[in-house]
Amino acid sequence: MRKISINKGELAIHQKVVGYFTKHVTKYGTGAKIDCPKKYLGKQVIVIICDE
Repeated sequence: MRKISINKGELAIHQKVVGYFTKHVTKYGTGAKIDCPKKYLGKQVIVIICDE
C-alpha cells in the first residue's frame, strides 16, 4: 500500500520506487505534455507539480 505524506512543504513517498526524473512541461496542441523515458511504458507514474 502506498503512503504519501506532505509535512511543511516536504514530501515523503513510502512505496517501492524504481527511479525518478525531472522534466519541463511543453506545449502539445491545446494542452501540455511531459516526455517520459521509454523504460517506464506501462508503469504507474505520479506527477508532482512544483512551485519554482
